[in-house]
Amino acid sequence: MREETEMQHLTTYGTVQTRDIESHTTKSRACRTRFNLRWLLGVDLPLLLIVLALIGLFELGIIPNRKAGFFCNDAAISFDYTGETVTSLILMTTIFIIPIGVFMITEYIFTPNEIPLSDRTMRAFLKSSWLFKTYLYGFMMNLCIVEVMKGIVGNPRPVFFALCQPDTAKTCNGTDFVSTFECTSSYSRWYRMDSYRSFPSGHTSLSVYCGFFLAWYLQKRAFNWSYRSELVVPVVQLLCVSYSVLCSLTRITDRMHHWWDVLIGSAIGLITLLYTVIFLNDNFSYFNTSDSGEEGGTAPTRTVLFDERRDS
Repeated sequence: MREETEMQHLTTYGTVQTRDIESHTTKSRACRTRFNLRWLLGVDLPLLLIVLALIGLFELGIIPNRKAGFFCNDAAISFDYTGETVTSLILMTTIFIIPIGVFMITEYIFTPNEIPLSDRTMRAFLKSSWLFKTYLYGFMMNLCIVEVMKGIVGNPRPVFFALCQPDTAKTCNGTDFVSTFECTSSYSRWYRMDSYRSFPSGHTSLSVYCGFFLAWYLQKRAFNWSYRSELVVPVVQLLCVSYSVLCSLTRITDRMHHWWDVLIGSAIGLITLLYTVIFLNDNFSYFNTSDSGEEGGTAPTRTVLFDERRDS
C-alpha cells in the first residue's frame, strides 16, 4: 500500500514537472517571438527602408551621379537609341515573380503526399518564404553594389549622344575631351541622367543572380538520377540560365552597354550568388534531410510527380 502511494506521488510529481517544463518552453518561445518582433520593427525594417530610400535617391538623381565626361565624336557612344528588348519593368517583374513560382511549385511537389493538403500547402509556403527571404538579401546586396558603382563611375552608354545630346558636343572639335556638360535632349530627365550610368550593367548582374540562383536551387533540391524523368529539372535549369544569357547579351545588341559593362555585371551577379547560396543558405544543405526518409536524400519517397525511384 505504501509503495502504491509513493508511486502515485512520483507519477503526480512527474506530471506536474512535465507541465512546468512545457509551460516554461511555451513562455520562452513567446518571449523570443516578441523580442524578435521588436528587432524586426525597430531595427530591421528601418534599415531596409533607409537602404531602399538611398537606392531611390540614386535612381532619381537626387543624390548626384558623377559625370565621367566624353570624347568628341566618339563612335563608341554615338549609336542610335532603338529601345530595349528587356526593359527595367520586365526585368524587375520576372526577378520577383519567377523565383516565387519556382520555390512554391517545387516545395509543394517535394512535400510527401501523406501530409494533408492544407498542411502541404502551408509547409510549401513557409519554406518558399524562407528561401525568398534569403534570395532578397542577395538581391538587395547586388542592387546596392550596382547603384553605388554606377553613381561613382558615371560612364557614358553607347547611346549617350542620342539620349543626352550634351550641349558642349555641338561646339567641341576633333577628339577633345569634355568633362562638363548638360543634357539637352527631349527625353525625360531619367533617360538623360541614365545616359551616363553605363558601368556596370544592372540588368546583367540581377538576371545572372536570379537565373543561376534558381538553377543551383533546383540542382540541390530537385535533381536526382534515380527519378523516372531525368530531363524535367535540367530543362527548367536551362530556361533559367537562358534567361540570364538573354538579359545580358541584349544589353550589348541594344547598344545599352559596352561589353565590359556586361562582363563586370556578370561578375557582380556571380559573387552575390556565391555569397547568398554558400553563406546565407549553407549551400541549400537544409534540404539534404528535409522531407526525406533517409540521410542525405534529396526527395521524399512519394510526391506529386516523383512518386517512385528506380533501382540504381
